[in-house]
Amino acid sequence: MPLHRQFANDGKELIIAIKGKFDFGLVQEFRQAYGNVGDQQPTVFIDLRETEYLDSSALGMLLNMRKSLGKSVKGIHIINCRPEVRSILDISRFDKLFVIE
Repeated sequence: MPLHRQFANDGKELIIAIKGKFDFGLVQEFRQAYGNVGDQQPTVFIDLRETEYLDSSALGMLLNMRKSLGKSVKGIHIINCRPEVRSILDISRFDKLFVIE
């Protein structure tokens, strides 16, 4: 499965892990993954540890998620980026919009 969603037991963290290619093929699954965050105002972590490739549609999906979630989350962190993925995020200046760890 290219996308895995997991809430922490207390509901305060939502982790969405993406494996392989993060591109338009994941648009519906990605939307569903962050669609119901609950009432706890969780911090969302997008784990890109196993993401090999990220294209412009993935950047758009991240921006749409940020806009859609708004104040219903404490924050959105993009974590565990490979150097080539981190480079794309840096060039796109996503560090101004997300916490990138």
